[in-house]
Amino acid sequence: MRFGIFYELQLPKPWGPDDERQLVQDALEQVELADRLGIDYAWAVEHHFLEEYSHCSASDVFLAAAAARTKRIRLGHGIRQVIANYNHPARTAEAIAMLDLVSNGRAELGIGEGATRLELGGFGIPAKEKRAMSLEAAEQIANMMVMTPYPGFEGRSFKMPARNVIPKPVQKPHPPMWIACTNRDTIKLAASLGLGALAFSFINEDEARTWSRSYYDIIKSDACVPLGHRVNANIAMVSAFSLHADPAEAARRGQEGFEFFRYAISALVTNDTLPGRSKLFELFQQERSAGTLAAATANRESLASAFQGSRGIGTAADFCAHVRTFEAAGVDQIILLQQAGRNRHSHICESLETLAREVLPQFAPKAAEREARKAEELAPYIEKALARKKRMAPLADADIPIVRASVAKPIVNQSSG
Repeated sequence: MRFGIFYELQLPKPWGPDDERQLVQDALEQVELADRLGIDYAWAVEHHFLEEYSHCSASDVFLAAAAARTKRIRLGHGIRQVIANYNHPARTAEAIAMLDLVSNGRAELGIGEGATRLELGGFGIPAKEKRAMSLEAAEQIANMMVMTPYPGFEGRSFKMPARNVIPKPVQKPHPPMWIACTNRDTIKLAASLGLGALAFSFINEDEARTWSRSYYDIIKSDACVPLGHRVNANIAMVSAFSLHADPAEAARRGQEGFEFFRYAISALVTNDTLPGRSKLFELFQQERSAGTLAAATANRESLASAFQGSRGIGTAADFCAHVRTFEAAGVDQIILLQQAGRNRHSHICESLETLAREVLPQFAPKAAEREARKAEELAPYIEKALARKKRMAPLADADIPIVRASVAKPIVNQSSG
């Protein structure tokens, strides 16, 4: 099992004049600590206009700063918005390659499309077309990182002429690619495209087993046709996270932030928003005080009860049991939701230190062996999948179009006068 940390850069109101700066600096310190402790991944999202929920609109900048402060932790876009309206595919290919160079080959690319009207509408993206637009762009991003030159493209969502997109990444053919998954259908989509699954849903162990079985069955089948130039057969699942020797204290420190995270995901999709005047945390607290948050659960138990202990909030022993069930279900990485709501920086660091001291020693020594066995098992299936990929034809040298200079050459008068 591998472990990652996850950043939306949440900042509930009320805001102080220095809060955003402190939020970012605290998060970078946490990534630096995670690197020293032996945590494997740091993931940062890209969202736009989502006040209070996510102030991480430039995750490429955040991850580059993290790269400069770390040595071994892998740095992932979880996710980058790849539709051309957000980021032209060439700019994404350039940014990912540069992050890979800056980090000495530690970049990971998760692709996404956005789910809220705030984001989609802000960039003029039709909601019904977003999936097709994102997959079209992602395939060409992979091609841009691999081909010299990139032959150019005319698609439904963007077009560009032949250019050599530089720099090229350290990892060949390109960094591992993932896709955000929120349900079983997107898990199947990830597998069919040879992409890692970033499962941003909070599911139980039985669901995890079902999702994992579906994913790896497709990876091994003829239905897997890679989107990129490599197959990244991995499942990562987000988990609530707050550790303390006293489980009640673990819940006191982490439960409200976790509940806010869940509440905000739903509210941003279903509730109207007044830009610049958000009341997301205020409304959350009102519903939490009234006890209405628990209405979403079938048995009307509180979220504090439903997600304490073995579900990620509790003691180190509780968390070890939680990880073992997901490991047995076939999950490859647990992504820790440690920065959410108003979770305190000092408490986050203490939880990470507890993880390193009491949890990682039980899983880290066998992670490489487990991955080697999996790689050996999947190798023939991945080879067949890559053989099925329809590849963009490279340009012959004679067919590379000349880009004419912007200044005409002067006409030389050779007359004798």
